[in-house]
Amino acid sequence: MTAAPSRPWPRAAATGVGSLPGHDPVEAARIVVDELGDFPHLPELPQRGVGADMVGRTGALLVDLHLDLQPAGWRLVTHSGADLRRARTLLHHDLDALEEVAGTYAGPLKLQAAGPWTLAAALETVRGGKALADAGAVRDVADSLAEGLTEHLRGLLRRVPAARPVVQLDEPSLPAVLDGRVPTASGFARIPAVPEPDATEVLRRVVDAIEAAGAVPAVHCCAAGVPVTLLREAGARAVSLDASLLAGRDDDAVGEAVEAGLGLWAGLVPSTDPSTDVSTDPSVSSSTGPGMSPVADTVSGVRALWSRLGFAPETLADVVVVTPTCGLAGASPRYARRALARCREAARVLDEDPDGAVGRGTGPDGPSS
Repeated sequence: MTAAPSRPWPRAAATGVGSLPGHDPVEAARIVVDELGDFPHLPELPQRGVGADMVGRTGALLVDLHLDLQPAGWRLVTHSGADLRRARTLLHHDLDALEEVAGTYAGPLKLQAAGPWTLAAALETVRGGKALADAGAVRDVADSLAEGLTEHLRGLLRRVPAARPVVQLDEPSLPAVLDGRVPTASGFARIPAVPEPDATEVLRRVVDAIEAAGAVPAVHCCAAGVPVTLLREAGARAVSLDASLLAGRDDDAVGEAVEAGLGLWAGLVPSTDPSTDVSTDPSVSSSTGPGMSPVADTVSGVRALWSRLGFAPETLADVVVVTPTCGLAGASPRYARRALARCREAARVLDEDPDGAVGRGTGPDGPSS
């Protein structure tokens, strides 16, 4: 790879995966805009409880499908209840907060929603049993999600008219869906593996709708064994993953995807506090300090990946967007802000010192004095 194709996000970009700790959507929006000003996202605050979780929040977007929270989890029902109304209210508040903080923002702005396969693996049907086990239910969920995301994007652009929307589909369950590891509703058996062509076709229905609505589709999966080739074939423009889980067997798929023009959103910064010092030391306010490794350590893995793939180091900042390894809902508020600041700093290092020569005290003329 000698040059990277044009991206809808800036060079040397950093962004969040989605979730943050806390309960205040205005404060969360301010943190995201302050720390990720070139590529912010709509924050998610799952600590608020029912309806703020990934499945309930995405359920608030569905069109002509209704959810209710049962003891075993979210279930498709015939009429909306209090749980879904609460999810819609929380999402509305989040969009209002984003408008208050970033209504005049111009640039790429990311939204997140559970993808069709993760939704199908989580939801039970009206009759009981996982939606994943019913091909018709899977199609209904995908089509409802596609329509709901289209409406969601219209609502975003009414609030932030100059935004260039990016939609991240969260698919943490996709590897288990493909491997036949999703348990049935009873938990005593496993739902048969979904063939990759079927998985690709369903995901593409949603990806196509996102593009038709004028947004850029990306897919996030923080599990091991991310099906990078499938995501590329489904039409994703970027794949977001936990880079610490990449293994040598992933190199070919990642390399082919990058060659084909996919952006790589690399989770390089831990999503939870590496030490208790981070949350208790009031003097720590930057991306350095107790519990935070040097920036060179943060970027070493992706530098090594680029070397193995044979790509020129100077293309790193064109292709790689730096993120936390997963959502930050489980982090302390202080660490969450520091983690986003570290993502921004790591992206800058990949741009200014892609091969680590400056960090080693060397330059084009040899060792520095």
